[in-house]
Amino acid sequence: MITRKADVQAVRTALRRSRVVGLLGPRQCGKTTLAREFVRADSMNYFDLESPASLARLSEPETALRPLKGLVVIDEIQRRPALFPLLRVLADRQPLPARFLILGSASPSLLRQSSETLAGRLETVLLEGFRLSDVGTAAQERHWLRGGFPLSYTARREADSVQWRRQFLQTFLERDIPQLGITIPAVALRRFWSMLAHYHGQTWNGAELARALAVGESTVRRYLDLMTGVFMVRKLPPWFENLGKRQVKAPKVYVRDSGLLHTLLGIPSRHALEHHPKVGASWEGYAVEEVLKAFAPDEAYYWATLNGAELDLLLFKDGRRIGVECKRADAPTLTPSMRIAMHDLKLDALRVVYPGVSRYPLTAGIEVVPLAAVADVRVNHNSAAKASGF
Repeated sequence: MITRKADVQAVRTALRRSRVVGLLGPRQCGKTTLAREFVRADSMNYFDLESPASLARLSEPETALRPLKGLVVIDEIQRRPALFPLLRVLADRQPLPARFLILGSASPSLLRQSSETLAGRLETVLLEGFRLSDVGTAAQERHWLRGGFPLSYTARREADSVQWRRQFLQTFLERDIPQLGITIPAVALRRFWSMLAHYHGQTWNGAELARALAVGESTVRRYLDLMTGVFMVRKLPPWFENLGKRQVKAPKVYVRDSGLLHTLLGIPSRHALEHHPKVGASWEGYAVEEVLKAFAPDEAYYWATLNGAELDLLLFKDGRRIGVECKRADAPTLTPSMRIAMHDLKLDALRVVYPGVSRYPLTAGIEVVPLAAVADVRVNHNSAAKASGF
C-alpha cells in the first residue's frame, strides 16, 4: 500500500479552515481512495455520483444532504453541477453541522458552477498521480517511465502498464470528456494530444500546430485550454519584466504525466526511452512536475530571452525568487545562461536539478541538487532545505 502522507495532510488542513473543499485532479489519480481515508464508502455521508445507489439517494438532494452531520463526501461532482447552489446554502448554515469534500475531474474554470456559486466558501486541493516521495526515491526510474497514475505505476509487468495507459487515453477521450458537456470529436483531440506530445517542453506555437492539424489557430487554443483544464497538460506561463532585453512571451507546454507522454510518443520501454530523441525533454518535464509538487510555490513561471538565455522554472515562494534548471546529465556544469538568469532576475538562489545522487555547489548561490533530494522537501516540510530553496 503506497501512502500519500503529503496529500492527506493537505486535505486535512483544508477541511479545518474551509466549509467546502474541492479535491480536484485527473481521472484515476486516486481521489476516491484518498477520500475514503476520511469517510468510509459504505457511510451514509458518502455519495459516488457514478453509483446508481447514490444517484437514487440524491433524487431529492436537499432531503438527502441537509440532515447529515460531520464530513460529507460527494465523488465525481461534475456529473451533477446542479448540486452547487444547494451546497452554497448548506455551507452557509450557522452553526455549521457539516462540511463537504467534493471530488472532481476538472478545474474550477471548467466546473464553472463551483466558481460562481461557492465563491469564498470553496478551497481546492489538487491531487495528481503518485509523487516521487510517495513511491520512494529508489523507484525514480520506474516512476519516470510509467508516470504517477496508480494503476499504471503498480502494474505487475511493463506490458500491463503500457496497456493500461493506452486504454486510459481512449476512455478519457471517448467517455470522460463528453461527460463534461464537451462535444469535440475524440479523434480530433487525440491527434492534438499526440501532436502536443512532440512539442513537450517547447514554447507554444499555435499557428504551427493549427497548420499541422488543418484547423484554425483559435481551435487549437481551445483544445489547449481544455486539456489544461482537465489536468492533462501544463501550460507554464512566461515571466517577463523590463530588463532591456527581448523576452519570450508565449507559454511552454508539457504533458503533465510522464507515463502518458511516453504512450503518446509510442515509447513502450526504458530501452526505447533512452534512445528516443525526446528523452531529454521527457526528463525535464518529469523534473518540473516533481519540483512543483514538492516546493508548492506561490507562483511558477519559466523565463527565456530571444538571445538564448533561459530558465526552466522561476518560483516565487514566501517573498523569495528561486530559479530551477532541470538537466539530464551526469554532472551538470555552470553555463552562461545560469549566470545571466541569476543576475538579470535577481534570484535568491538557483538550483540545478539532475538525476544523480551528489549535491555540490557551482558558484555563489548556484547549486546542483539531486531530484531525489527535491522530492524529500515536501515530506520534510520543516527542514532547512526548504527554507533555503531546496
